[in-house]
Amino acid sequence: MFGELTNSGAIPTLAAALRFAGQRQKVIAHNIANVSTPNFIQKDVSVPEFREALANAVEERRTATGGGSGPLPLASSDEVQIRADGGMSLHPDTPTGGILFHDKNNRDLERLMQDSVENAAFYRMNVDLLRTRFEMLKVAVTQRP
Repeated sequence: MFGELTNSGAIPTLAAALRFAGQRQKVIAHNIANVSTPNFIQKDVSVPEFREALANAVEERRTATGGGSGPLPLASSDEVQIRADGGMSLHPDTPTGGILFHDKNNRDLERLMQDSVENAAFYRMNVDLLRTRFEMLKVAVTQRP
């Protein structure tokens, strides 16, 4: 019963987005930590590619179940691996751009800070939406606001 509740509506989609944002924050932090390391090439994962894969998974689930319930069939890609336990690991391969300096580092600290802030905002938004969904479930189960 609990599995059915947590696999319904937007909950699996929000959970996948949270896992992605959490893992991406590690990638961004790694890039920031190595901003002055010679020969370090900053990499990231393609956010538009993940969003497209997530949208495709939502549409596939909707088509397969006739609605918005059931497991989310999120597929792995070159940069995002979905594990059997539902976990996610990222393998960044998208260069972040930036200017190649004399030490062969493509640092762009301003862009990294922007990526970090945008990713944190995306994470917080998904946490808030997920919290709302669980509060609605709690009210429904306990029949008390």
